[in-house]
Amino acid sequence: MPPLLSCLTNPPPPHGGGGPRAAPPPPPPPRARPAARGPRARNTKAYLQYVAGKIAGAIVSLFAVLVTSFFLFRLIPSDPVKQMTGGRRVSAQQLETLRHQFGLDLPLWQQFTNYIGDALTGDFGTSYQFHTPVIDKITEALPATLLLTGTAYVLYTALGIWLGTRTAWRNGSRSDRFNTAFALTLYSIPSFWLGLLLIIVFSVGLGPIPGLFPTGGLESGGESGFAYVMDVAHHLVLPVVTLVAVGYAQTLLVMRSSLLDEMGSDYLTTARAKGLRDDVVRRKHAVPNAMLPTFTLMFVNLGHVVAGQILVETVFSWPGLGGLFYSALSVPDLPLVQGLFFVFATAVILANTLADVLYPLLDPRVGR
Repeated sequence: MPPLLSCLTNPPPPHGGGGPRAAPPPPPPPRARPAARGPRARNTKAYLQYVAGKIAGAIVSLFAVLVTSFFLFRLIPSDPVKQMTGGRRVSAQQLETLRHQFGLDLPLWQQFTNYIGDALTGDFGTSYQFHTPVIDKITEALPATLLLTGTAYVLYTALGIWLGTRTAWRNGSRSDRFNTAFALTLYSIPSFWLGLLLIIVFSVGLGPIPGLFPTGGLESGGESGFAYVMDVAHHLVLPVVTLVAVGYAQTLLVMRSSLLDEMGSDYLTTARAKGLRDDVVRRKHAVPNAMLPTFTLMFVNLGHVVAGQILVETVFSWPGLGGLFYSALSVPDLPLVQGLFFVFATAVILANTLADVLYPLLDPRVGR
């Protein structure tokens, strides 16, 4: 075959020569994932800044509480040392010894610096009247307070939200007028006065009504096992009813007002136009949006669960933080009063801060 024809019928390999083909070029390295941009990144940054601001504000508030608790209770016109002696005749030298023992003979500025330094390490001093560390007395009384106020909190929150929703959805009906008027009446009654009325009627007995419940305390004593549980529950009835009566009224009024503001919204009209049942519109559309103000109130009340109810615990002789605060204030037992005041304020501040941090997750408009 002629050379020209051979080249046309058998062309040379594309890579030249008859040797092995060259390896294909390596794939390009993976591109780095770009940093998040757009509304999501901006919202995350704004939320973190919002949370940092709330935490910083809480820290400043806690320090202000420390300062306030030190100076506030020293304005009480009473001598703790003389109160501790119980009116007995005591020589001036013995009084000076007691003042030196509790550090009351130091200058005020030195008492303040010692108090701040010890409080930052969790040491609130020693109780004047119990002669034990303040933190031990608080830890001892905390379970009784949590039992009382925690039980009441769960009951009045659930009851208030349920009744507030139903009364608002039936605005203007007979049940709405009755429940609203009854809630306003209970909300206007001081809790300690309501507790005294319940003691008179259901503990002491009034007319044909016999005394059904104990007048106070956590237990009768001498019980164990299931009988002890029933005894504590028996003592819980009247103080829990007192707290529920006042707490549910507040929750009902807030929930009702919030839901009434939502009932005229366009999205509810659209949901009804789609053929959704009325209870579905209320449960899945109206109530979640109306819960935002009630959500804040729930966290405020959650702080009061730890803070306790001083007057109610005092009226019912409940051995919790509230009754402990009242007995310490009557001396005054300055370390115990200061420690309890700080615990109460810290619980409220932390609950409010937690509500502020979680609120933007429910309503994205907050924190922008």
